[in-house]
Amino acid sequence: MPRMLLKVQLSILIITVLSNNSFAQVDHWETVVNDNETWSYIVPNASTSSNWIQPSFSVASWQTANGGFGFADGDDNTIIPTSSVSVYHRIDFNIVDLSVIARVILNMDYDDGYVAYLNGVEISRNGIGGTGQPAYNALATISHEAALYQGNYPDQIIFDIADLNGILLSGNNTLAIETHNQTATSSDLTSRAFLSLGITDVSNNYGPTPTWFNPPLEFTQSNLPIVILNTDGQNIPDEPKIDATMGIIYNGEGVINQLSDPMNEFFGDIGIEKRGSSSNGFPAASYSLETRGPDPLINYNVSIFDWPVDNDWILYAPYTDKALIRNVLTYHLGNATGRWAPRTKLCELVINGEYMGVYVMMERIKQNPGRVNVDDLLPTDTLNNELTGGYIIKIDKTTGGETVVWNSPYTSAAPGNGTIGFQMHDPDPLMMHPSQLQYIEDYVTAWEDALAGPDFMDPVLGYRNYIDVPSFIDFFLINELSKNVDGYRISTYLNKARVSEGGKLAAGPLWDFNLGFGNANYCQGGQTTGWEINFNSLCGGQWQNPFWWSRMLEDSTYSHDVKCRWLALRQGVMSNDYLMNYIDSLATILEQPAIRHYSRWPILGTYVWPNNFIGNTYQEEIDYLKTWVTNRLTWMDANMFGTCNDLGIGENSSMSQVRVYPNPTEDNVTVDLSNLNQSCVIELISPLGQLLRREQLPSNSSYNLSLEGLTNGLYFVNIYTNETLYQSIKLIKK
Repeated sequence: MPRMLLKVQLSILIITVLSNNSFAQVDHWETVVNDNETWSYIVPNASTSSNWIQPSFSVASWQTANGGFGFADGDDNTIIPTSSVSVYHRIDFNIVDLSVIARVILNMDYDDGYVAYLNGVEISRNGIGGTGQPAYNALATISHEAALYQGNYPDQIIFDIADLNGILLSGNNTLAIETHNQTATSSDLTSRAFLSLGITDVSNNYGPTPTWFNPPLEFTQSNLPIVILNTDGQNIPDEPKIDATMGIIYNGEGVINQLSDPMNEFFGDIGIEKRGSSSNGFPAASYSLETRGPDPLINYNVSIFDWPVDNDWILYAPYTDKALIRNVLTYHLGNATGRWAPRTKLCELVINGEYMGVYVMMERIKQNPGRVNVDDLLPTDTLNNELTGGYIIKIDKTTGGETVVWNSPYTSAAPGNGTIGFQMHDPDPLMMHPSQLQYIEDYVTAWEDALAGPDFMDPVLGYRNYIDVPSFIDFFLINELSKNVDGYRISTYLNKARVSEGGKLAAGPLWDFNLGFGNANYCQGGQTTGWEINFNSLCGGQWQNPFWWSRMLEDSTYSHDVKCRWLALRQGVMSNDYLMNYIDSLATILEQPAIRHYSRWPILGTYVWPNNFIGNTYQEEIDYLKTWVTNRLTWMDANMFGTCNDLGIGENSSMSQVRVYPNPTEDNVTVDLSNLNQSCVIELISPLGQLLRREQLPSNSSYNLSLEGLTNGLYFVNIYTNETLYQSIKLIKK
């Protein structure tokens, strides 16, 4: 069966099964079980009958008390001994009319792991490994802090009533909870459970919801793609990836997507886990996922949103970025300057029936012709040209379990003097031959030696012999435009192709700009003045900027190229008009999704680390971003390094020396270079970065560029002078 037909038929089947209740409108929410009601409980010191979770089990010998249960933190109504490894508690409750219940929510506030049972059937667990009932003295596998006593929200597990078919019953029911500590000597333990019901009519048979209760949004449609994840009730862990399914509903640009529509963009199996470092503690988690096929040993490469086929993807949660678009904006700029950056798609996410808000689906950085276009390095590539590429290395934190492969012999720029550790991103260092690891370390060290040496400006002996200078300039300008406090020192990638493909070390791809564009209230990240390359003189800490960026600017040729590139970009994708229009276009698309997002996450008007600005409305967040970018552009114009008088632009000119017309066009376009006083190279580039045409032209010339045989759509005309990208112009073939 063809894959597209398979995914559509499966998605229709699932929607048919769930449609009786999944889209039933909830009138209001009530709570049938509160943590502070009278529960039966024991603190077990020996094995207990496995029947303790069953409604028929007699709890006559158990104690009764008000929940929650635990010790320390001041959040326990019933304090148990501080040496307790676990606590069991259960409560009976009555369902008056099952037919008017559409959804059920279990809220768990716990420290450190729990398993929940309804009428003897496990319905949720987190932090407890394995399957079935754990031993009474089993330890939690994670450290999970209780949330309510800190003013945060407890875990929320949403069930459609169909998920509980035959489990939740009319009449008497029993909810049973066991909570376990991570260590036998832990300083605290908490177990607080709440069960709430989504009622479809105006009846009122239960109690009010807690004051902190945040009812799930009744979400049915979006102008954005809808991504639906189903984990069969499992919490998504940091690692390893768990099995799940993913469906994407996308009917095309400008078309409304209904939750009841077929999952027509993708439907299939995935593996998924949480991702991120600082962001991992936010209530809205980001996820790393891989598409999986029938054979678990074979990567299941797919194309979504007409992107190049692959199997590794990211669902990024812009939780602390209240404009929701900082990464989208940055990666768009990266691609618009003619370099690869992750493709992005704003979407709305639903996990196990729970609306999770606005997310960004995007590509993961990896070796791939449609991503970082360097050759796949095999363990057997140990000689000659094959040994020289491709490599993707990075400077980053190691909180995700990454390993530093080697340390630079040079400390970061003074006065920080921090150690710079290089990691292998792709391929995995465990899959690499020792000679490959030695080669890339030696190459990078040779570049650093040349850059640090007395002849660093020499065109043969110096640093230019090792790196793709234009890529470093573009990387520098985008990091500085955003004044990214993480720029240069973490989330910084470098890649190297084989000698046959150019062979030099290139900066990029761009990654992780959620704290840029004035979103950080530390290390002057909110200010529109100052250079981010000077971070080390402003902030100490473990992660510091490498010395490269300041050192290269000591080279007058490099600073000249920086200034010329800046002036060229200010005529195009970094012009005020272009940036303001692009931000406005995203804000327009997000007008309604942002309302839903901030209903799900009511954080407008409140501080979320590390916000430099706190807007009361989404529009205020967008206005702040636009004002900040405008002021940053003004400061950079006035303070940019180097001089550039030889491109005919002039320091203060607003006129470009290149014209491309007619635009849009049908078959041919004229590239007019009559006012450009030096030779250049022009390239025609597809939206996916593929080189389609290339010509070298003399100064003050014109050229007829043929588009014959190309499909209608968007292209880029890139003009290079002295191997530096002078201007990138969008071209529409109609």
